Amino acid sequence: MKANEFDKKFDSNDDDIIDDLDLSSVIRPNQSQKRVNVDFPAWVVDSLDKEASRIGVTRQSIIKVWLVERLEQQAANKSMN
Repeated sequence: MKANEFDKKFDSNDDDIIDDLDLSSVIRPNQSQKRVNVDFPAWVVDSLDKEASRIGVTRQSIIKVWLVERLEQQAANKSMN
């Protein structure tokens, strides 16, 4: 399919274009994973586990979410200044 045909199909919103895409080599920019090890005091781990259990997620998930939220806050504060 030529690019202009694909563009028309996309712009029409009538047809699903997902079948026309090669998803085998899709990457998400800035989303590659890198393992890190962090040591926390026992009370922090206990608190994380309690909160994770309360909302029904894993300890790792809550750490990721909270860190991302904080980093996004910091970035927003920097952009405002």
